[in-house]
Amino acid sequence: MLGFSDKDERQIKKLQKRLSGTKKGSKNRIKARNRLGRAHLKVSRRRNDGACKEAIRVIQSNDLVAIENLKVRNMVKNHHLAKSINDAAWYKFREWLEYFGSIYGVPVIAVEPFNTSQNCSNCGKKVSKTLSTRTHKCPYCGYEADRDENAAINILQSALKQLSTTPGRGESNISGETGLCLDGETQTDKPTRRKRKSSIVIFRILLPLGRGERQSDLTNFSAAEFKQ
Repeated sequence: MLGFSDKDERQIKKLQKRLSGTKKGSKNRIKARNRLGRAHLKVSRRRNDGACKEAIRVIQSNDLVAIENLKVRNMVKNHHLAKSINDAAWYKFREWLEYFGSIYGVPVIAVEPFNTSQNCSNCGKKVSKTLSTRTHKCPYCGYEADRDENAAINILQSALKQLSTTPGRGESNISGETGLCLDGETQTDKPTRRKRKSSIVIFRILLPLGRGERQSDLTNFSAAEFKQ
């Protein structure tokens, strides 16, 4: 979704190699250092732009965004995952989600990730599983679903519970009937808010085990599926 392409990575490695081959204090070294800096800046700007565009797309097309409250700073201490996590711009993406959510009046709820993959979304019982187990099978109620779908439903349920207990945010447009607006605004004051079918998105980060594998999962639900 975001971050390095293989072409960018090869280009930066090439420029780093050229820089290391120049003589310290020479004009060629200064030029090589400037080229390397511009290449890093280009990738950084592209990553930030990608996170911004993806965040505004998610906000404009959903009535509720539920995310896991991951401690990115602690996760990057794992040297096996640090590169992929930083490259995917998880923290920046969340910042943009919360920023556009406040502008468009869309709730962005961060829930604690504890046992979201382990607990059964149907009966609530804990079903222990390893990271390699991709299908959730509950021995208590017989519910079976994809591991990420089960976790997404748990995240959604926690987000809805948190939303209902937050002062001033109990009324939401999840049902498609009541709109959320910034202070002093009405729904008609915001022409950029497009009419759409009421929907909910759960954004769940998947551990990036290697290049080319999924780093995130966007799960969409219609409001009718979870109307209470």
